[in-house]
Amino acid sequence: MTRSSEGVGGGAGEAEKSAAGREAVRGGDEADPAEARRLWHLLEPLHAVLYYAPQVFEEAAALGYGTEERWPSYFPFRAAPLGAAGGERVASAFYSFSPRMVAAHIDRAWTVADPVDVLRARERGMDRAYRAIFGDRVTSPELVESAALLRRVAEAANTAGRPLAAANAELPWPEAPHLQLWHAATIVREHRGDGHLAALLVAGLDPVEALVSFAAVGAASVERFGSRGWSAEEWRAASERLSVRGLLTESGAVTPAGRGLRAEVERRTDELAAAPWGILAAADRARLVELLGEFWVAVLGSGLLPAESTLGIGRV
Repeated sequence: MTRSSEGVGGGAGEAEKSAAGREAVRGGDEADPAEARRLWHLLEPLHAVLYYAPQVFEEAAALGYGTEERWPSYFPFRAAPLGAAGGERVASAFYSFSPRMVAAHIDRAWTVADPVDVLRARERGMDRAYRAIFGDRVTSPELVESAALLRRVAEAANTAGRPLAAANAELPWPEAPHLQLWHAATIVREHRGDGHLAALLVAGLDPVEALVSFAAVGAASVERFGSRGWSAEEWRAASERLSVRGLLTESGAVTPAGRGLRAEVERRTDELAAAPWGILAAADRARLVELLGEFWVAVLGSGLLPAESTLGIGRV
């Protein structure tokens, strides 16, 4: 893998630059939580291509992972920045997946391929996927500019207490602008995701309760959330615990208190995600939205991403 000499984690100079970025955020043009949410909506599809693009599945198959469904490659591709982490650590970082499901994939994952090889494969896959989706726009001035802006945001993110964001931020930066764009989007979305888990913990929602309560407010169907490996008995037990707390009715419908708690989780998540965006002036954030619009449309228009997501985008 060809890498830039300016990779994150590349020495004292890089650490000083990151620290300077965080100082700039504290004194910069802060983004409000609602804006942070809108920017996440724009970025998430650009990251999520990793888990659905045929080019990435081909790279996974070349390593020896099954591709009959997305999970055999999803777990190693997302977890590889953590190194050869075991099932307990990955389940902790991913949170809402059943530990049994995580272990079933992760226990085998590093016997198939080393995390370093997995990281190389995911970069090759994203290179090919973005080239297929964006065509000759992959080297356009608009993409180069958007990658530079988003990289500033990613480098400004404080990763303390955010294991997946930190693991991705520690990787060297790719040289190609379109891969820098994807890498930056990944750091920023994992930064947000790590903060979301903190919000769930503060709300007292364990992994399966997080899904049950999210389904109850209409974020996605129970069937879609069922893909995360929890048994029907575990789902029912979580529903009962939430009912005792007054968050669901006995029939499983969300109560006003339950809807309020989930709204508070989203509010906290947005607040925790907002800080890195302050590295950009408001005009630069608006410019980034303008620049990324065509690439967001291209990803959505590719038909690769599912119509229903467990993230609740556009629903909550």
